[in-house]
Amino acid sequence: MATVVIAPDSFKGTCPSERAAAAIARGWRSVRPDDAVAEIPQADGGEGTLACVRRAVPGAELRAVPGGTVTGPAGSPVPGVWLDLGDGTALCELAVVAGLHLMPALDALAATSRGLGEVIAAAIDAGCERLVVAIGGSASTDGGMPVLEALGSRRPPVGGAVVLTDVTAPLLGPSGAAAVFGPQKGASPAQVEALESRLEAVAARLGSDPTAPGAGAAGGVGYALLHWGATLTPGAAAVARITGLAQAGVAADLVITGEGRFDAQSRTGKVAGHALDAFPRVAVIAGEVAADPGCWSVSLTALAGSAEAAMAAPEHWLERAGALAAGQPWAAVRSPGVAP
Repeated sequence: MATVVIAPDSFKGTCPSERAAAAIARGWRSVRPDDAVAEIPQADGGEGTLACVRRAVPGAELRAVPGGTVTGPAGSPVPGVWLDLGDGTALCELAVVAGLHLMPALDALAATSRGLGEVIAAAIDAGCERLVVAIGGSASTDGGMPVLEALGSRRPPVGGAVVLTDVTAPLLGPSGAAAVFGPQKGASPAQVEALESRLEAVAARLGSDPTAPGAGAAGGVGYALLHWGATLTPGAAAVARITGLAQAGVAADLVITGEGRFDAQSRTGKVAGHALDAFPRVAVIAGEVAADPGCWSVSLTALAGSAEAAMAAPEHWLERAGALAAGQPWAAVRSPGVAP
């Protein structure tokens, strides 16, 4: 009997991580019903982080901000919530209130991160002792200035503030927030230049280190919160610790991870990249495999015959992928990032 941990990220736009884990587990059990299979859905500090932590932490409760809404990324109100972990810690997720998926139409220049600042302010005002802020999946490239404006004179709580980032990008330059992520948020080449100028002005105003890893996360929100007094840390590893994956993955015979697209960015802060570096035996299931993970992997697009077919029935193909994984000779396989 093998011990298998199934720990995918969400397949963005098609399947949240909890449902993805359940589908892969069904496929595995259809081939190897006697194995011990644990489902531990993951996130990297982006969309779905709050849901993963809420599922994993007994007694965690959602809290609404006073009035119920905050400023959404397009400027209109959206529901504002944060997660009370029950030990004095508040978890706030940017994607819930300022995520790219909340934009009625992409607008890289106008999108704002202000709602995150309003949620953090509510958690501080409610008396939280520690703060965890997940900032992946943003719609904006505003340097986080609207977050600082919403926070006003508030400072990090006595227990500190930790920011979970899903990328290690600096604020500025060819690998920074505007150049790499601006086009994903709808920015044209001319708008990327305008956004870079905006971020340069933010850096000049605040004076903190724009080269810090993660400063470019969430369009510069990482940089603003670093200046505010928070500590930046890789989100995938932090969520793995909170959810128990860090311990379970080391002890497992196999960890199956996954995401919508495995590519070069997956090794720079994403869930799958963290798993490959942290655990002895890993398999990767992705909607598309665009880079070699160095371990056994399967593409749902290849299984289904097209990206459209895979996205139309993601849980069906995830289940098929789980069954396919169960038939592999795992005893002879090691993850490339972990020594024997």
